[in-house]
Amino acid sequence: MTAELLTAEGLIAGYGEMQILHGVSVKLSPGEVATVIGPNGCGKSTLLKTLVGLLRPSQGRIALSGHDITHASTRARLQAGVGYVPQVKNVFAKMTTEENLRMGLFAVRASLHERLDAVRKVLPVLNDYWTARAGTLSGGQQQVVALGRALMAAPKVLLLDEPSAGLSPKATNEVFRHIRDISTGHGVAVLLVEQNAHKALAISDRCYVLAEGRNRLEGPSQAIASNDEIGRIYLGAGTDQRDEDQGANVGS
Repeated sequence: MTAELLTAEGLIAGYGEMQILHGVSVKLSPGEVATVIGPNGCGKSTLLKTLVGLLRPSQGRIALSGHDITHASTRARLQAGVGYVPQVKNVFAKMTTEENLRMGLFAVRASLHERLDAVRKVLPVLNDYWTARAGTLSGGQQQVVALGRALMAAPKVLLLDEPSAGLSPKATNEVFRHIRDISTGHGVAVLLVEQNAHKALAISDRCYVLAEGRNRLEGPSQAIASNDEIGRIYLGAGTDQRDEDQGANVGS
């Protein structure tokens, strides 16, 4: 891995007086996929919202390419190269696939046609439903549309909140394949919060384990996946592999 592209140090953040993150730190390198796992309520989604600027930390520092963006607006972060795909309501249902992608440039000045062509090359499957309204697409197709819209701004870092939520095992495999291709093929750093921890760790390089809003463990994804204690607590170790193949969601 090369020098870190995104670094967050000692983040304390939450909602009003309720602090959810208590000093969380993460880092990402270009072309790296990192997965965040932990129990419900540990701060996974709160971490992504803080990184993209939807929440402001009361303490801590966030830097992108060495530049401090801790106090930058969400718009400024998007312009600087931070992309974000939320878990729910991540497409405009009444708009076509193409119209959804066009919305990806609302905060960034760039050539529309150049970016549309670029995203279609990265995600050629979008051509199969280019003129279809997003609300008529399957869950997996909608997730690809959401990925495509985020890529319109040519992000350096892509923050994904549970992209497999509600998807079939086949659709999950397809979405994860796209995520890995976006990272390795185009140098985009991906920070992934995912309830299907087994599949997420299989495509990621690094893993962060959060507990009660704090870093509990960090390391190579495969090392985390083979850790007996982590597997028992967070990965559902000991469950029938057929359940996993059928799309059982664990590690949320």
